Amino acid sequence: MNPQKYKVILADDHALLREALANLVNSFDEFQVIATVGDGNKLVETIQSGTIPDIILLDLNMPGMDGFASAKWLQQHHPEIRILILTMYDSEIALIRLLQAGVKGFLKKDIHPSELRAALKSVSEEGYYYAHNTTGKLASLFEKSSEKKSLIDRAILTDKEIEFLRLASTDMTYKEIAHQLSLSPRAIDGYRDALFEKLDVKSRVGMAIYAVKNGVVTF
Repeated sequence: MNPQKYKVILADDHALLREALANLVNSFDEFQVIATVGDGNKLVETIQSGTIPDIILLDLNMPGMDGFASAKWLQQHHPEIRILILTMYDSEIALIRLLQAGVKGFLKKDIHPSELRAALKSVSEEGYYYAHNTTGKLASLFEKSSEKKSLIDRAILTDKEIEFLRLASTDMTYKEIAHQLSLSPRAIDGYRDALFEKLDVKSRVGMAIYAVKNGVVTF
């Protein structure tokens, strides 16, 4: 392998897309794909086996260990690896959560090949890549208005709140959720009421819609 090339791992659960992306990345002079995987668990196994990339092109929506969980694991164990997220979600809430997990850039799946190359170069040389629309969305969170302050407050959810939100988006009863999280029914009622207020929703269905819209729950 040419030592001048940046090493890339692709993580996406669609085999056809992985192959097409690998061929595209390998056509760029500065980069070489050293592994492709279909989910976060395989990504962890690959890295733990000693295959360490410079950059990971990471799909957000994967079965099992998704992009959020994978990014958090990488932040804890290999913060030197730079992560580019592939996603169809570009809500402010999803972007903030990914930034908290150490992600260095975001790419929509419908981008032009030239933007993919530019993003890979930017991440490898400058440490980050934010497209114009992403920068605008993030900047809007910090505008000094009470409405925007409310939005950024909502963007910062605790791990426990996120887990509750995921479970509340299933057909589990609140009693079953309490058992799953090892919490009392009263504590679950507290999480529910707090999230109703924090997310400005009035029902469990409203929470589920919020979770799907903002990439907290993916399918």
